[in-house]
Amino acid sequence: MARVGLTRERLTRDGAELADEQGFDAVTVSAVARRFDVKAASLYAHVKSTDDLRTGVALLALEELADRVAEAIAGRSGREALAAFAAAYRDYARAHPGRYAAARFRLDPQTAAASAGVRHAQMTRALLRGYDLAEPDQTHAVRMLGGMVHGFVELEAAGGFAHTAVDPQASWDWTVDALDAMLRARAHAA
Repeated sequence: MARVGLTRERLTRDGAELADEQGFDAVTVSAVARRFDVKAASLYAHVKSTDDLRTGVALLALEELADRVAEAIAGRSGREALAAFAAAYRDYARAHPGRYAAARFRLDPQTAAASAGVRHAQMTRALLRGYDLAEPDQTHAVRMLGGMVHGFVELEAAGGFAHTAVDPQASWDWTVDALDAMLRARAHAA
């Protein structure tokens, strides 16, 4: 019998909180069960496995992040949209490091196709339409933008920029400016 008050949504949200507190790798059925002071077996009425629980956290994170990005870029274009887009990812990663890691959890193709990951791809392409990039340049730009944002966020979170006096925010702004200039130049060259 399922424990009263435990639902898949509640377990997923608790798993997301655990991810932010201790890291995404700490999200297991056993760890979440301990937080509710119940036996792990009582959670299996709601989640199939640790992988299923982590998938739920990943889907939640993708949805939350897509909502933030959509709000950030609404009504913006060009460099302003690019900066808002990148900042939404960076801000989410800072506020929710475990969820941010979960958003990159590898989903099976069917789950991925039904997830907010599709919205992320659509928003990225919509942003890049403002630069008038044709294929395959648009796909290259999607990958470059993702790599830049995720790489910067990961390095910053790991303390990779702490060894110099240059403010990471200044480097961030410089990088966004450089991306904007490169995307504009690429569109004009095509």
